[in-house]
Amino acid sequence: MTATDLTAAGTHAPLSAAELVAVRADFPLLSRTLRGGRPLVYLDSGATAQKPDPVLDAEQDFYLQRNAAVHRGAHQLAEEATLAFEDARAQVATFVGADEDEIVWTSNATAAINLVAYAISNATAGRGGAAARRFALAPGDEIVVTESEHHANLVPWQELAARTGAVVRWIEVDDDGRLRLEQLATVVTDRTRVLAFTHASNVTGAVTDVAAFVARAREVGALTVLDACQSVPNLPVDLHALGVDFAAFSGHKMLGPTGVGALYGRRELLADMPPVTTGGSMVEVVTMTETTYAPPPQRFEAGTMMVAQAVAMGAAAQYLGDLGMHGVAAHERELAAELLKITEIPGIRVLGPLDTVDRLAAVSFVVDGVHAHDVGQVLDDAGIAVRVGHHCAQPLHRRFGVAASARASASVYTTVDEVVAFRESLGTVRAFFGL
Repeated sequence: MTATDLTAAGTHAPLSAAELVAVRADFPLLSRTLRGGRPLVYLDSGATAQKPDPVLDAEQDFYLQRNAAVHRGAHQLAEEATLAFEDARAQVATFVGADEDEIVWTSNATAAINLVAYAISNATAGRGGAAARRFALAPGDEIVVTESEHHANLVPWQELAARTGAVVRWIEVDDDGRLRLEQLATVVTDRTRVLAFTHASNVTGAVTDVAAFVARAREVGALTVLDACQSVPNLPVDLHALGVDFAAFSGHKMLGPTGVGALYGRRELLADMPPVTTGGSMVEVVTMTETTYAPPPQRFEAGTMMVAQAVAMGAAAQYLGDLGMHGVAAHERELAAELLKITEIPGIRVLGPLDTVDRLAAVSFVVDGVHAHDVGQVLDDAGIAVRVGHHCAQPLHRRFGVAASARASASVYTTVDEVVAFRESLGTVRAFFGL
């Protein structure tokens, strides 16, 4: 999403009070109480989101009515299972602005990013024939990431560099947690073969200017890999319009189940990529000496897939799409403004932008004199669930000079009243520790 698109989303009306009541009624877990009868305030959606009834029903319905292996049976159940599996692929593709054959099912976003990295590694090793040579790396080639990446979009590239002799470089962030776009011109060079970057930071909530990254990558002929884990659940995302080559996102952060994610790849790139995981279901002809492989996306889907989870991820895409992602984004913007009011509490430091421009409602913070885990414990005692630790982003925390932080992250079902309750409890933390 570009800044212009975000501005458009910001001018859209957020979910109405009636819509929000209806949405919350779809999430059974939100009605439970915690220790001492306290109502749950769930502000850890950046780690994993809660699941609405249509998603839960879709997964259960598959097992109750259609459970069978896909793409390998001739009986009615197998046909129905295959149809549900491929319908879900189409639902997810439509939701992110892609074509069906550009969506590869994976176990999660981390697996999706690793799939791209290992395919490049295999191409470098000579696998995939002449078509795959476009991906091969040579010693001294460069892979560029950013200082904002969580480990899933950093470690696979470090490993790829170690296997190929390539070098990892990175774009830094400024003191507000924004990526330093001026470094694109100097860090991304003619030696850059891959430019991998987050669409939205899971720590700072800052949204990347994707257009600037894609434009620079095209100037030097580099592939772009977008980590869309945080953006797909919260913003309108059109991958064709963004122009990226690959994108990864997970089901569980977009109201779907765990154990499923997706890799988007431009059709012509997937067609030239060598497989990574080999075995059943991804082949055309197998002899005792050689194998030819199925076209994508099946080429990258070896073995029995997570069919029920994929069907439920399709239901999640349909659920969010029916709500309207511009309204969801506007709701997100409203919640971000409410969360950022914690800066009015003495002793609170926010890691990331202090305004709502191009940022999500994921706000990481430190409390002077109190460890993040102790902050989380005090909030938990009040029924408020937040994330604590380094959020799988140690380099970014090191950039801010802290080892850990607490993070409050919202979703489509989060209310302003919940954020107010969070702020009130956060305001008691330092006093609790006698500060």
